[in-house]
Amino acid sequence: MSLSVAPYGSWQSAITTDLIIKGAVGLASPAWDGDDIYWIEGRPSEGGRNVIVRLTPKGDRIDCTPAAFNARTRVHEYGGGSYTVSEGTVYFSNFADGRIYRQAIASVAQPTEIVPEPITPEGNFRYADLLIDTRRGRLICVREDHSQPGEPVNTLISLNLNNPEDIQILATGADFYASPNLSQDGSRLCWICWYHPNMPWDGTELWVAEVTENGTLDQQQRVAGGVQESIFQPQWSPDGTLYFVSDRANWWNLYRVRDQKIEPLFPLPAEFGLPQWVFGMSTFGFISQRRLCCAYTQNGIWSLATLDPETQQLRSFDVSYTYISSVKVHNNSILMLASSATEPTALVQLDLNAGEINVLRSSTEIDLDPGYLSVPEPIEFPTENGQSAYGFFYPPQNKDYVAPDTEKPPLLVKSHGGPTAATSSSLNLKIQYWTSRGFAVLDVNYGGSTGYGREYRQRLQGNWGIVDVADCVNGAKFLAAQGLVDGDRMAIAGGSAGGYTTLCALTFHDVFKAGASYYGVSDLEALATDTHKFESRYLDGLIAPYPEGRDLYIARSPIHHSDRLNCPIIFFQGLQDQVVPPNQAEKMVQVLQAKGLTVEYVTFADEQHGFRKADNIKTALEDEFQFYIRVFGIGN
Repeated sequence: MSLSVAPYGSWQSAITTDLIIKGAVGLASPAWDGDDIYWIEGRPSEGGRNVIVRLTPKGDRIDCTPAAFNARTRVHEYGGGSYTVSEGTVYFSNFADGRIYRQAIASVAQPTEIVPEPITPEGNFRYADLLIDTRRGRLICVREDHSQPGEPVNTLISLNLNNPEDIQILATGADFYASPNLSQDGSRLCWICWYHPNMPWDGTELWVAEVTENGTLDQQQRVAGGVQESIFQPQWSPDGTLYFVSDRANWWNLYRVRDQKIEPLFPLPAEFGLPQWVFGMSTFGFISQRRLCCAYTQNGIWSLATLDPETQQLRSFDVSYTYISSVKVHNNSILMLASSATEPTALVQLDLNAGEINVLRSSTEIDLDPGYLSVPEPIEFPTENGQSAYGFFYPPQNKDYVAPDTEKPPLLVKSHGGPTAATSSSLNLKIQYWTSRGFAVLDVNYGGSTGYGREYRQRLQGNWGIVDVADCVNGAKFLAAQGLVDGDRMAIAGGSAGGYTTLCALTFHDVFKAGASYYGVSDLEALATDTHKFESRYLDGLIAPYPEGRDLYIARSPIHHSDRLNCPIIFFQGLQDQVVPPNQAEKMVQVLQAKGLTVEYVTFADEQHGFRKADNIKTALEDEFQFYIRVFGIGN
């Protein structure tokens, strides 16, 4: 079969928006309950509703959450840790009212017919990181209290399951709490907490307390952490030893507390931790008292291994996956969410006894010919101050097409959100949508991204809008200099914080000829004064304390420098967004319209921060593509 010759960007592709949203689900929060397996599915086809799903040992896959319920929490706005399950009973936060519900589903053929029972009072409260204390018949969790004027109050509480009105505050005084975890005998509780202006990847404290018979905490003690140390996933081993992840030596490595001393398990220039944007994250679990399973990343690629701390042996599994998260271990069996450049995110079970890997649920059921898939190449490129930055380069790929010999592909640079986050090599059909049509894509892990150590992460301290933008610009220049892309047809796109990076790149540099901002920040001052508690002091570190550093906020806000903008931009915005309110986009659109620049503003009345509904996801991707086709004159 001969290849069709057609300009880059004009190729016909089997990866359509209908295909992308067809049967697609988000997968999160796998859990064990005995030999039953549970997880959450976010379903765009159901308006983004989160459904708890159960898989029995017989292989029956059963929805647990009735249609009127959505197992999601808004603690920290980003949520996570919205459910737990114990002995066949599910406890979950319902998105509509924020209350915790109990649903007994053991031995029930149709759990969705069981009406969940609310066990927390009505009121303006939110709950996350649910944990059952079976010894005392109660539920322990993080509560965010919005019932009073001013900033909401976060505490660690317990809730008597036999008398839900019996609510006990276990820990209070810190600005934030997360990761409560009980020792197996129920005698000790650990948790992490932190204070403004720190974010959890800046500095957290790890606390431990004895749990008395009446459930109160005694002998509370801070055992690790501080303003310059980030603690992740404290967890008790089967023999009652406390393990956790810390970046005290630059990398998020594994540690434990033994004989009142903190000892590293296996020092490695790799990350065993993640930025805690959501609750319930997990990268390791215990196979036995002296052996654990763990996931870690080096240079953007994740691996899965077993670790024996006594023998200092780290043994990696030979798996095809390059991104691994949500590791949960039970009876020599490992659950995880995993993906690779050619395999979509899936809930995977690894049986250590049989050495077998089974895919329990894939995020998409589509079967794609690999001839349409671009396999990303991890790249390192020079940036400012003699340093290097990182990313994944996706060349155009379509088995049916080739471009004219004299042509180079247009480039789309992706700046991820966060900004304290990271992109990965996971199969992303939204990226493949572009590459299969003849675009090249650079997905940048700019300075400030996670996965490359604390020092790399802290490059963004005081430098948001500078370092991230320079890395995106220099990545694009690097590819153009290598002759891999057309330097005259380069665009940049990003969402949330990535939208801010995008707008800065378009405002303060002239490298890109177009851009797309998804719910991006244009006015830092407005963001500093109009956002939620979790991020209310985030900019103290990224920019400067406000209002003392107001001049910097103005200097780095694209809205105040629109006279420097001279290229087309398309904006996408959810009108219910509480993280980056719509006025951020609207102000920018008005300014650009007044200048007579090409600008488009696409709104979704039923979306918040990030788009969850299938039709909206489809519309946004198609509109962005057509926008670049017009701007670059592709096909004319």
